[in-house]
Amino acid sequence: MGKKAKSTAKIQKAQDRKIDKSTLPPPPPPPEEEFGSAKPLDKPALPGTGFKVLGGDGYDDGGVADLSLLIDLEDSVQRRRRGENEYFQALKADLLPRATKGPMAKMSRREQKVSLAQLLFSEDDDCEDKGPSEVYVDQVDGEEDASTLKHRADRLAQARAALRLSLLLREPACTSLSLSELCKRKLTHSGKDGAEEALRCSEKALQIAGEGFWDGDEIAIEAEDNPVIDPNYETNATTPGLANPAVLKLLPIRVSHLCLRSAYLQRGNALAAMGKEAEARESYEKVFPLLDDEPRCARVDWERHSLYVNIGNTYSRSGDLDSAMAEYEKAEKLGNDHLKEEGGSEKDGKGMVACCKRARAFALKRAGNDDEAKKILKEVVEQQIKDNMEAADAAKKAKEEAAKKAKEAAESK
Repeated sequence: MGKKAKSTAKIQKAQDRKIDKSTLPPPPPPPEEEFGSAKPLDKPALPGTGFKVLGGDGYDDGGVADLSLLIDLEDSVQRRRRGENEYFQALKADLLPRATKGPMAKMSRREQKVSLAQLLFSEDDDCEDKGPSEVYVDQVDGEEDASTLKHRADRLAQARAALRLSLLLREPACTSLSLSELCKRKLTHSGKDGAEEALRCSEKALQIAGEGFWDGDEIAIEAEDNPVIDPNYETNATTPGLANPAVLKLLPIRVSHLCLRSAYLQRGNALAAMGKEAEARESYEKVFPLLDDEPRCARVDWERHSLYVNIGNTYSRSGDLDSAMAEYEKAEKLGNDHLKEEGGSEKDGKGMVACCKRARAFALKRAGNDDEAKKILKEVVEQQIKDNMEAADAAKKAKEEAAKKAKEAAESK
């Protein structure tokens, strides 16, 4: 006897499982061809906007390609490993990792990833650490008001939520970045009292980004509100790091480099908070080789700038004013390049120069040269007032021009 004909319901179910390949996004390129935001664009991503690369052709994409690379890492790996058809069948059948309990339970994996990106990378307008600078400053003085304390606690809770979600989605790059953010926000929240815990987070971020292996349970502890480390816990490191040779056939080494850049910088800040200036300096300096092939644009120059200023501050706190000033000069040159060279970002250039001047002033004050420090700070304040007035005038003119065009458009109808 032949097989019984399938029922209408089974036929429909089989049809539903089929993937329309014409609707699929293009497959990810080979790992060795994924350069992220290190490869300049031929033209601005949006007409009339763009981040010009200094000393070369092309435009920086603002980090968009790197963000996509990090957020979608595991999906790209699975597409390469399983093949397009099997991966998208699993995605359609809701078989890929995602949060299935709590407020995100009804969200798709893609929607949860969007939420993860917001937790990791979005900044409120009133955020203390808003902006591109990553210069370490101890912001805890014991005189914070209730609103400031709540804001810092909320930011710290967001980083822990990002870590939990990264682990649920099995996104190792986001897990590493979440730990780096935990380090940063722990220092903002608790200052020197939280430096040891912050350092622990940054070192776990380095584990994930490195060539060895890491233990997921050991990482998950940091997502708890008050993590308690068991001194007798036996590490079971079985997950390969982002630079492990076993995984580099499926993911680009750039992912590791992006995570290492963040982790080493935040580790340096944690060590600086602990007063370990030489160790902090060593951690900062490990980032520079990872920036060698990056474009000269405002986004990356802020990263270089933060490193130079942080290194200068380690020298200043150690009493070596000459070495500190040499580092500040390197950082200030980056800002002046943007002010002088074609295509540079004037706003970012001014911001870098002002940051250097403030660092120089505090170093001079620390060295006992109060008069020179006050003179430099006065220059910074006067320039800021001038820039604010110019920005207000520009905004007013833009508003008037928009109103004029709207009126003309209305009259022409």
